Amino acid sequence: MNWAAFQAPLDNLVFLTLFLGMLLYWSNLAFPKYNFLTKGANAAVVLSNIFAAYILGSRWFTYGYFPLSNLYESLIFLTWALTAASLLLTLQTKTKLLGSVTTPLAMFISAFASLSLPEDMQKASPLVPALKSNWLMMHVSIMMVSYATLIVGSLLGILFLVLTKGEDIQLKGNSIGSSASSTLNNPKLVTNFVQSTEPSAILNISVASTNAISESSTGGFDTNSKRITLLQGIDNLSYRIIGLGFPLLSLGIIAGAVWANEAWGSYWSWDPKETWAFITWVVFATYLHTRITKSWQGRKPAILASIGFVVVWICYLGVNFLGKGLHSYGWVL
Repeated sequence: MNWAAFQAPLDNLVFLTLFLGMLLYWSNLAFPKYNFLTKGANAAVVLSNIFAAYILGSRWFTYGYFPLSNLYESLIFLTWALTAASLLLTLQTKTKLLGSVTTPLAMFISAFASLSLPEDMQKASPLVPALKSNWLMMHVSIMMVSYATLIVGSLLGILFLVLTKGEDIQLKGNSIGSSASSTLNNPKLVTNFVQSTEPSAILNISVASTNAISESSTGGFDTNSKRITLLQGIDNLSYRIIGLGFPLLSLGIIAGAVWANEAWGSYWSWDPKETWAFITWVVFATYLHTRITKSWQGRKPAILASIGFVVVWICYLGVNFLGKGLHSYGWVL
């Protein structure tokens, strides 16, 4: 199989299907009555996920190693993981918002992998001795899935901050399984973006929270109570997704430490990648700690999640390009 002849067309298909999915998700936000737009967007993202999986599977079959040994392969894997996580959550929660924020990011990642990276970094090459281990699949795949999950949760935190810009939103209560009280100070008119979303179907928020909000309004759901319900759902889903990604990150770090000891004779060497992985762990551990022990909801944990979004990208790409260490890909320096 001549892999080089298939790589560019497959890269283009991943990009084009993600671009189509993004346009359809955004169109459905503008025209919420046309539900077929969401179905078309989901179908486009499914195709992009299949094409990305085919790229990875073909390289695995052709070259005989799990395709996570260079930056191109890890970017395609991250694209696959993001689209998979987005699809699963979108289908489960019936939300119209999640795909509209995750699909553009996945599209830019695929474009960066296929257009920005030098050809030498896209080509498969024989594994160095340290990478010839089953730990390559275990450690790197778990880390990449954790990155994808944490990125999705952090994006929802950023979305919460965008929707509450200039307003003091206080959501109080346990994030999982109990009722919550919400206050909206200095309310504004809700934009069409928020009005177009059905609050009862947008996210899997607790029934108790929805009932509490409903009873507080006169004449059923008013504009503000709809918006608070939406914001509670975004906040709650962000918490749940980050709560899933954090154990994966912890497991990936532990697997990496065991592999490092096997390959280099040391569990931890404070390599730039290891240092930033620890910083990432601390940021999201702080996020979960504040949510669990103080029952934080709303802007404060959303700000922490936004910081986590930046830290994840520094850990994943920043130190690979700019730092000199055992995990560096060596493109910029």
